[in-house]
Amino acid sequence: MSQQGYLRRKWLNRVMSGLNSAAAGLAILVLALILGYTLAHGIAFLNLDFLTQAARPVGEAGGGMRNEIFGTLILIVLASVLAIPIGLMAGIFLAEFASPKIAYAVRFVADILTGVPSIVVGVFAYAIVVRPMHSYSALSAGVALAIIMVPVVARTAEESLRLVPNSMREAALALGITRSRAVVGVIVPGALTGIVTGVMLTVARIAGETAPLIFTALGSQFGFQGLTKPIGAIPLQIFRYAMSPYPDWQQQAWAGAFLLILLVLGINILVRRLSNRKQN
Repeated sequence: MSQQGYLRRKWLNRVMSGLNSAAAGLAILVLALILGYTLAHGIAFLNLDFLTQAARPVGEAGGGMRNEIFGTLILIVLASVLAIPIGLMAGIFLAEFASPKIAYAVRFVADILTGVPSIVVGVFAYAIVVRPMHSYSALSAGVALAIIMVPVVARTAEESLRLVPNSMREAALALGITRSRAVVGVIVPGALTGIVTGVMLTVARIAGETAPLIFTALGSQFGFQGLTKPIGAIPLQIFRYAMSPYPDWQQQAWAGAFLLILLVLGINILVRRLSNRKQN
């Protein structure tokens, strides 16, 4: 290689490395600006009353999002209970049992579902759950959020299971156990960290979804009254408070946004610690 060609490749490598670093820095800067702006506007109004008191009518000082906090947690648990078993079984089927043609078709459908706008999922849940029940409900909201979760959990579980070395599969089958027992007892535990990470990502996503809840949960200031009744949630309350002309409600919207960020961060830390403990 000539000296001129070597210098040209060297400078090209430096330019591309610089562009990559600049792109990464820009992404981090945007995230830092969002977090910093939310923190600056929300932390001043986040106090004990905000966490322990229910929302109050316009004109009354104070109030909080106690019912909405519990509603968000209930919806996350309900959606997870519905979505995780289905997504995990779909991922196991794709990675271990499906033929190439069937696996391609299922992956294609899962990828399409992943890209479907959440508001479309909300309208679909409204049509198949809300209208037959003749009522907005926590159940319909859980179904909508579960639909968002299933394809992500399935694809993440599949990719995690494929990363398990084939030697582990061969060793398990060499012991004389069945294929299904090998999958449950050896392969799934070997891919547990990746599966938990996929679940964590989907939980973080649905925790902030608003559009599906508008068509399903509707919102309620009276707390949890049952799976067949409307329920409040932090994203819904943030949306309504942010759109209102009242300064007190707008301040609470910022506090709710900051709280939602803390909730997602806490879920991420908790699940990661549990997965690390499981590995150890």
